[in-house]
Amino acid sequence: MKLAYVHEWLVNYAGSEKVVEAMMEHHPAPIYTLVHDPEALKNTPLAGREIHPSFLQGFPQAIKRYQQYLPFMPLAVEQFDLTPYDVVVSSNHAVAKGARVRADQLHLSYVHTPIRYAWDLQDEYLRDAGLTRGFKAFVVKAILHYLRLWDTSSANRVDVFMANSAYVARRIWRTYRRKARVVYPPVDIHLFNPAKSRDDFFLTMSRMVSYKRTDAVVQACNELGLPLVVIGGGPDLERIRAMAGPTVKVMGRQSDEVVRDHMSRCRAFVFAADEDFGIATVEAQASGAPVLAYGRGGSTEIVQGGKTGLFFPDQGVASIKQTLQDFLKHPTFDSHFIHEQSQRFSRARFQQEFHDLLEQSWEAFRQGQNPEDQLFR
Repeated sequence: MKLAYVHEWLVNYAGSEKVVEAMMEHHPAPIYTLVHDPEALKNTPLAGREIHPSFLQGFPQAIKRYQQYLPFMPLAVEQFDLTPYDVVVSSNHAVAKGARVRADQLHLSYVHTPIRYAWDLQDEYLRDAGLTRGFKAFVVKAILHYLRLWDTSSANRVDVFMANSAYVARRIWRTYRRKARVVYPPVDIHLFNPAKSRDDFFLTMSRMVSYKRTDAVVQACNELGLPLVVIGGGPDLERIRAMAGPTVKVMGRQSDEVVRDHMSRCRAFVFAADEDFGIATVEAQASGAPVLAYGRGGSTEIVQGGKTGLFFPDQGVASIKQTLQDFLKHPTFDSHFIHEQSQRFSRARFQQEFHDLLEQSWEAFRQGQNPEDQLFR
């Protein structure tokens, strides 16, 4: 079979890019993307790959400010000429699944999330952008309304959906009324190992944006006087720095080596986001760290309550404080057991599941059957 990948943008090498790279290790193929920054991929496994950017690549500051061209993204992804290929695999958290395919082409879509700022996070997105009222807010809301209509209709171009968690599979059903096979993303767990002894500090790590609720974790540790290390960059970084008390150390964005070192030594990893999956929580568990997480979303599929961590029922400061206090009273967690539980998210497991699903879908498609019916019968 002749294969091609469609991915929204290649401007860094993060979680979704690692998913595509893991797919490509055994199924190499060209990548079609809206914008491509070769410099950002220079020292990554995607360097030197055959990559085809869209017409957005020629727009002013497209690489640095690609988000501002959101209204053009559906049009851009529809302009890719994918006719030479038998199979198209889209890596989707915005518009990639909307690529045009013919009736004699198989389209599999790996969904990291349905487009959150057009669906469940719209109100928060508009609030953070200061777009709750006025003409500009009206225009943006109209664009998001159009995007929801396009997002729903373009789901019909996909033969088989894959979801990165059961939580996302439920959102795919809610949004598109389509079933999805859960294939957890690959995590390089072999790079993470527990230290011989754990230090006394708590650790939280995420991009510094409001919905991640890093501020609530910081405030909880401020009020309890607990040592906390905060790693990550983003627009809220200076606000988080300003609110940090004497027991909180805000380090900003750090290298992979520094992250692994802190994960291997921390007393526990605290994660307050309502995340679709949450690779950082898997990395923390691979490091033997108990995880204290918000009890909703992908974290509930990673953390085993009472065995590999604890859940707090909401994202409020009081709830996080109570869980931290419960953890301090909890018997010691077994770092070796926690590390072993992370093995179910390995890269090899992901690659095998993706390969099997691709082969099963292609075989059913070649025989004139509906691959989705065959997978979910």
